[in-house]
Amino acid sequence: MKAKELMTPTPKVCTSDDRIVDAARMMRDYDVGSLPVVENSGTNRLIGIITDRDIVVGPVADELFTATVGDVMSPNPHTVRTDDGVEQVERVMKEQQVRRIPVVDEIGSVVGVIAQADLALKDRGASDRDVGRVVEEISRPKEGANA
Repeated sequence: MKAKELMTPTPKVCTSDDRIVDAARMMRDYDVGSLPVVENSGTNRLIGIITDRDIVVGPVADELFTATVGDVMSPNPHTVRTDDGVEQVERVMKEQQVRRIPVVDEIGSVVGVIAQADLALKDRGASDRDVGRVVEEISRPKEGANA
């Protein structure tokens, strides 16, 4: 199975100039935990990613409500390509300890997102135990990391 078969296509995106409140509203309205950050909506070239946690533990905790996405996004996120196999997707997610990973095309434009749940459910016949194992492996803290 390839990433393009597993991904949610054409995800909602934001730019680094967008306000964090607008990004938070998009996350709420579309029921997502992260948004790819693109250079502009014309190219959709990926430059970062912002998560709900980035917003909460950053500017909201510090009461910086006028912050922009560019102030708190993670630049240059790890990605996978549309033709990468599911094993590659799983490996990158585990190694980088990410629950969501953007899928990009050959020029770096966002074409999809794969969430932890997508990966866990890749086999519709997967048991609850199999799903739990995948989620646990992706979520396991790296050795030496603070909990």
